[in-house]
Amino acid sequence: MLQYILETSVYPREPEPLKELRRATANVPWNFMAIPPDEGQFLSLLLKLINAKKTIEIGVYTGYSLLSTALALPDDGKIIAMDPDRATYEIGRPIIEKAGVAHKIDFKEGPALPFLDEMVEMHGSFDFAFVDADKANYLNYHERLLNLVKIGGVIAYDNTLWQGTVAGPAEDHDHLNEGFRKVRVFTLEVNKVLAADPRIEISQIPVADGITLCRRLV
Repeated sequence: MLQYILETSVYPREPEPLKELRRATANVPWNFMAIPPDEGQFLSLLLKLINAKKTIEIGVYTGYSLLSTALALPDDGKIIAMDPDRATYEIGRPIIEKAGVAHKIDFKEGPALPFLDEMVEMHGSFDFAFVDADKANYLNYHERLLNLVKIGGVIAYDNTLWQGTVAGPAEDHDHLNEGFRKVRVFTLEVNKVLAADPRIEISQIPVADGITLCRRLV
């Protein structure tokens, strides 16, 4: 089914810069960290539907989601992007520049939490945030992003299905490595907290490895 979707609706409409970046990322270690093209297409359409202009991205890797966002925003749109690893961002940066959207991006190298804390005075000034980073900090990001994203704005959390392991008892996953199991526990807690948070309305959808969309209510 996924291959059908990719071949019918995604690959034919994938912009050339994204194709180029996807090919470049395929040769990079840990390339599974990049979002897949169907997710990039979904995010791009979502950004256009909500008329997003100012966004935050936590977790960049080589920049497939970042480039998807930059292409979707208007020419005067802005993205504050954060990642502790500039080296992987530099893989995608020449492609981003060639696509003519580098002027929309303010890349900040380092852990996201200190940057988010510095941005506290920018309360309610962002339309959208995308989080695809260290799962142990998702709830810390959530509290800060609820201050930064405007009422009616959207926060998207990636990997909230964690390869399907959030379903079923823990013993079903005893064969997985300890790090993977720890992230599963973090993800279960994130899902539980988001589902009960009265400050947002949510939709968890099975695109890619699961995306939870949160619309700020108050």
